[in-house]
Amino acid sequence: MPTGKTSSHASGRRRVLIVDDHPVVRRGLAQVLNGTDDLEACGEAESAAGALRAVAEIRPDVAVVDLTLRGKGGLELVKDLHARHPDLPVLVLSMHDESLYAERALRAGARGYIMKDGRMDEVIQALRQILDGRVYLSQRMTSRLLGRLTGGGAADGESPISALTDRELEVFEMIGRGLATRDIADRLHLSVKTIDTHRENIKRKLNLSGATELYRHAFLWAQQELAGGGETEA
Repeated sequence: MPTGKTSSHASGRRRVLIVDDHPVVRRGLAQVLNGTDDLEACGEAESAAGALRAVAEIRPDVAVVDLTLRGKGGLELVKDLHARHPDLPVLVLSMHDESLYAERALRAGARGYIMKDGRMDEVIQALRQILDGRVYLSQRMTSRLLGRLTGGGAADGESPISALTDRELEVFEMIGRGLATRDIADRLHLSVKTIDTHRENIKRKLNLSGATELYRHAFLWAQQELAGGGETEA
C-alpha cells in the first residue's frame, strides 16, 4: 500500500513520489526534499503495485524509483508507468551500476538515472533537471553513450552481461540472490518453464557450461553489485 498523504499544490512546490523498498531511504529522501524551496515528498511506496496505486491516487509531478523492489522489479515498473502515465517523469535512484542499467532505464521510459552512492544534492539537481524536460545522467554515463553514438558498436571492455535482455538480467540477479526457479517464477508471475528458458539463454550468452557455473557467476556478480563494485566479467 502507498504511504504518506497527498500534498497541497498551494505551496507551488513540485510533488515527488518516492518508490523504494527501504523505509530508511524513503524517510531520508523525503526529509531532504521537504527541506527544499521547490520540491516536496507527496507519498511513498515500497513495491511496484503500491507505486502504480499511489500514482493513480496522488498524481505526483515526478517519481523517484529504485530498481530493487518487492515483487515486480523497478525496470518493469518504469515501463508500466511510461505506458500508463507517459507525462510522468521518472528518475531511477539505484545501487546498481549505471554502466549496466542506465541505458536500460532510459529505454524503459525513465528520464534520468543516478546511483545511490552519489550526493543528495545531485538527486535534487537530477529531479529539477528532468522536471525541466531534460534527461539526467552522470558525466561518465553521458560520455559513454555519446561515444557509442559517434563510434558505433559496444564500448571497449563492456561486460558480457550487457548482452542480456532486461528480463534475463532480472532473472540473473535473482539467481545471484539465491532464489530458486519456482521462487523467481512466483515473484515475476511467470511459469517455471519460462524461467528455465531464460536460464538457458543466460548460460548461452555468458558462455556458462551448466547450472553450477551459472549459480557461481550470478552469486559473484550479485555480491559485487551489493558492494558497489560495478561491472564484472562473467
